[in-house]
Amino acid sequence: MLDKTYDPKAIELRAGAVWEKQGAFKAGAGARPGAAPFSVMMPPPNITGSLHMGHALNATIQDILVRFERMRGKNVLWQPGMDHAGIATQMVVERRLAAGKGPSRRDMGREKFIDHIWQWREESGGIIAGQLRRLGASCDWSRERFTMDKGLSQAVMTVFVTLYKQGLIYKDKRLVNWDPQLLTAISDLEVEQREVQGNLWHMRYALEGKVFNAEDPASFITIATTRPETMPGDVAIAVNPADKRYRHLVGSHAVLPFVGRKLPIIADNYADMTTGSGAVKITPAHDFNDFELGRRHNLRLIRVLDESAHINLSGNEDFWQDLEVNAALQEFAAVLDGQERFAARRQLVALLEEAGYLAKTEPHKHMVPHGDRSAVPVEPMLTNQWYVNAAHLARPAIAAVRCGKVKFVPQNWDKTYYNWLENIEPWCISRQLWWGHQIPAWYAEDGTIFVEKTEAEALAAAKAHFGKTVPLRRDEDVLDTWFSSALWPFATLGWPEKTPELAQYYPTSVLVTGFDIIFFWVARMMMAGLHFMDNVPPFHTVYVHALVRDKYGAKMSKSRGNIIDPLELIEEFGADALRFTLAIQAAQGRDVKLDPARIAGYRNFGTKLWNATRFGQMNFMQYAADFSPEAVKSTVNRWILTELAQTQAAISEHIEKFRFNEAAASLYRFVWHSFCDWYLELSKPVLQDENQPDLVETRACLQYCLEQIYKMLHPFMPFITEELWEKTALTGQKRQQCLALTSWPQIDFIDKKAAADINWLIDIVSLVRSVRAEMRVPAAKLAPLVILGADKAVQERLKRHEAALKRLARVESLDFADKAPEKAAQAVLSGVVYCLPLGSLIDIEAEKARLMKDLAKIRDNIDKTQYRLDNKQFIAHARPEIIAAERERLAEYQESCAKTEQALARLGGA
Repeated sequence: MLDKTYDPKAIELRAGAVWEKQGAFKAGAGARPGAAPFSVMMPPPNITGSLHMGHALNATIQDILVRFERMRGKNVLWQPGMDHAGIATQMVVERRLAAGKGPSRRDMGREKFIDHIWQWREESGGIIAGQLRRLGASCDWSRERFTMDKGLSQAVMTVFVTLYKQGLIYKDKRLVNWDPQLLTAISDLEVEQREVQGNLWHMRYALEGKVFNAEDPASFITIATTRPETMPGDVAIAVNPADKRYRHLVGSHAVLPFVGRKLPIIADNYADMTTGSGAVKITPAHDFNDFELGRRHNLRLIRVLDESAHINLSGNEDFWQDLEVNAALQEFAAVLDGQERFAARRQLVALLEEAGYLAKTEPHKHMVPHGDRSAVPVEPMLTNQWYVNAAHLARPAIAAVRCGKVKFVPQNWDKTYYNWLENIEPWCISRQLWWGHQIPAWYAEDGTIFVEKTEAEALAAAKAHFGKTVPLRRDEDVLDTWFSSALWPFATLGWPEKTPELAQYYPTSVLVTGFDIIFFWVARMMMAGLHFMDNVPPFHTVYVHALVRDKYGAKMSKSRGNIIDPLELIEEFGADALRFTLAIQAAQGRDVKLDPARIAGYRNFGTKLWNATRFGQMNFMQYAADFSPEAVKSTVNRWILTELAQTQAAISEHIEKFRFNEAAASLYRFVWHSFCDWYLELSKPVLQDENQPDLVETRACLQYCLEQIYKMLHPFMPFITEELWEKTALTGQKRQQCLALTSWPQIDFIDKKAAADINWLIDIVSLVRSVRAEMRVPAAKLAPLVILGADKAVQERLKRHEAALKRLARVESLDFADKAPEKAAQAVLSGVVYCLPLGSLIDIEAEKARLMKDLAKIRDNIDKTQYRLDNKQFIAHARPEIIAAERERLAEYQESCAKTEQALARLGGA
């Protein structure tokens, strides 16, 4: 017998042990002979990470798919693993060293520092793997991979060398996102845009051939900038070709204040006539847009900030080129040289103001890119880096989606995919870190580069090139972590070796991912997979899930203080409740609004099923080896089996089509309402009477239905279903296999007549209950029911189900009449009028007064809420989630108003 109370903590630990013992999650476990493969690659979380709501949603969706297909007998592999997370891991270990007052990485050197990271990895890295297990992720944990393990490192070296020798990897001097605190290039994903309150400085640049006079507009051109510190690197001024104010100046030159560099005034649509002065300074080495404009107009690149974002003018040949060196220029350079960028900004603004070059300063809110880990403003920096010719690799990746080899779900995400790949820039793959895959490139003293998988091969190549052995220096940079994770679908299966796993599980079946990494991971896996796996894409389907937000629809963030920790929710409500909540809200294309109150509600759903099982045990439900739905005779039993079969078919279809919310909703409706609320109630008279002819059949049907429920619910709520499966085995016996490895139900049974008959009864009982509730009829009071307009078929049905109707609807008597009794509430179902005479049950006039008072209050709330939503100022300034909450509140008030009006109408009120 089950315990009285459903305790998620206790059962979740037991279920995990059962799965581990039976090897339930190993590749191919439970597969039928010759079964089709179904493989999923887990997006590898960072080894520094811990479980957040995005991980929880992503893993829950994958686990539903994997458990479902495993139970359908497919050859399943869910491949887990971890990403080495170059920047994040290096930062964690450096902070750990600093906290322990140990030597810095520079003090200990590269080799010892990397040894220290591996030691940390063994001790503390990968905590999230345990957290995913606690969520119930049914990965083949015995195959867990790491992007820095020996096999994946071999794959990374092979890919780099191959692409280099194909001319698709090269070194170039371009702008990158540079983090001046971490001293490395970072990817776009590691940059977050923050709105800051800054200034727009309007600066006067003298026109060539004119004597500068701040009072004479004809002697200068005014430019506006938010970054005056980059001014020493200006090489041009751009104006819009349609701007009449500056058309006469195009082709002439301005003179850079203090520096004397001649700046051509050029026409380009990049200049916005409506922003600032309409004229912009162009600094190609310090702005991505300026860089592109500079290429269009063949402008020079002058970098004036060093890697730590300090002004660098001393010895800077690019800066001094073609300048007339004089004492004033040397003094200006000496004042700025070595200054931190924001100190230099303040210094330059003061100098400009003192010399009359500063026209005005305007407060200006604008977006500034920041490093997501360092939290400092990122600099567009001109550096030598390694690049991949992404445009070349993108072409087959675009074609694979266009021709239908790969599809996105929801489909609209393919537009995002196309937009990025069709406008793709060269991919910067080098990082100035120590932790990661060190680039396999070696340099001779004359700068010749040798790219090989190993140092020995590089030395051999250098000897063949020079005719003698020469010393080589290895490139110190490491590869971007997205480079190694791009190989994940095939490298984790053993590539470049031709392993059985690679032949069996590649291409994978479906990728489950968030929309924010379509560019960074999905597209790059597509490019790598198609290039190295004979034009076979790495997956057939990409399911893109949305964000998990708070209950008001706001994005979770530390600054808002609204982050919800999934581990705390698991601790409080259990993993099953959290998983089911995420699933039932995972509608395609719609963000999940997570309210802990809903998780509590789905914990109650687990309790409902637990109690239903206890009810079955107390009423001696029993397993019948020869149980067949077709052989069942009872109408109630044939009805529940029909509902069960229809639910099973719907769930299978919904999961296959990635409609997880609809699958979960179907399960909820069937288990809570059809089975627990109705079937158990309708079966009680049979189960509680030893003389009933349908007793043995009903006990067997009850056990059969519960077993099918456990199976259907298992992908969503694996822990409680595994526990119930084991605890409902035959007395004194154990199940031969765990629920995770049993077969998915396939119930081909429909009895339309029985379904229509019982569903009609349910509708009648629900109708009467609803009227009683609206009229506030006390639960203890039995009510007469008078029926108008019932034909012979309806009368026969009512008489046949009279006992159940009286018991479930609290009805005292059934009578048929030609007209409604006085003071009766009326309701219509399928053309038949059902009347509840209320005179002896409630104070009708007092009930009317109450309803009218409630209605007035509801209408007042509707007016107030509608007024707020009609207020343009409110809509313009309120946060989106607040507006959404107001709209939801209005809908609730309107629904409540309609119900109250209906109740009042039943009493003959206004």
